[in-house]
Amino acid sequence: MNRRVSVVIGVVLVLVGILWTLQGLDILGGSGMSGVRLWAVIGPFVALIGVIVALGARRRR
Repeated sequence: MNRRVSVVIGVVLVLVGILWTLQGLDILGGSGMSGVRLWAVIGPFVALIGVIVALGARRRR
C-alpha cells in the first residue's frame, strides 16, 4: 500500500476514534451513539490504531 494512503487511513482512524469517544462521553450529541459508554471505550483504541498505522507508514521506506 502506498505510504500516503496509509498515513491518510491512520489520520482518518484517529479522527473517527476521537469522534466516537466524544459521542460516547455525550459531549457530542445527536446520534444513537451519544451517551453509550461502549463508544467511549472503543474510540481511544481506534485512535491508537490510527496513530500506529500513520507512524508505521511514515517510518516505512
